[in-house]
Amino acid sequence: MAENSVTSTARLLREEDEDDVEGCGDGMRRRDRPKEPWKGEIVKSIVYAGLDAIVTCFSLISSISAGHLTSGDVLVLGFANLVADGISMGCGDYVSATTEQDVAAEERAVTEWDVTNRSQPEQMELLRKYQRLGMSAEDAETVVNIFSKYKDMLVDEKMMAQKGMTPPDKEDKPWKNGLVTFVSFIVFGSAPLLSFIILIPFTDSDTIKFIGACVLSVLALVLLGIAKAKIAGQKYALSAFVTVLYGATAAAAAYALGWTLRNIAGLDE
Repeated sequence: MAENSVTSTARLLREEDEDDVEGCGDGMRRRDRPKEPWKGEIVKSIVYAGLDAIVTCFSLISSISAGHLTSGDVLVLGFANLVADGISMGCGDYVSATTEQDVAAEERAVTEWDVTNRSQPEQMELLRKYQRLGMSAEDAETVVNIFSKYKDMLVDEKMMAQKGMTPPDKEDKPWKNGLVTFVSFIVFGSAPLLSFIILIPFTDSDTIKFIGACVLSVLALVLLGIAKAKIAGQKYALSAFVTVLYGATAAAAAYALGWTLRNIAGLDE
């Protein structure tokens, strides 16, 4: 009986491999398969820190420009705010990742103790969990009995099934995520400020420099919107449009606030 089961499994694996090979040559079948999103926390840190940086820095520039301050004021305040926010974002990412790892490690230790010292109740709890998900009592008992032979796998399964937590990954390095977030924030956040540097030899008009900052910000937002779509498996055009709309809304609000403070509150006096 066991040999027949092994033979059947091996045959299914061979058939699956043959289907994959045939699928690679079949254009229609390849087109039907959804595209895989980008994976990895580093990629996500780059994209989302970059989006936050562009919107934050461009909004600051908008409010300063509405107040009719000079290009020097824009550069000083812009870069000072950029570095401060970048450090804050990087440290926040590091602390968040470290805390998440510590919590997962503590939860795993508790779950491991429960599995070791309360094996029967823990297995019954997992059994009821599978049955609530729609698994038959016989299949659920088979699965739990298999997991019970492998303590580490049973601990990990209980963490995911009952606590919704993935086991801590020893390969994760929180300092790397924090560094990537900081660098991404600085690099992409500098895009709106580049206009005030690049155009220095060509014009003294702060209005033209501000328009240049708008163009660079839109281009950077479009690129990051496309990258965000790649991560989430969304449509590129829609993601880019929503990202630009998000940045434009924040910048318009900041510009309106700066104009209001200057013209109504009398801060120009």
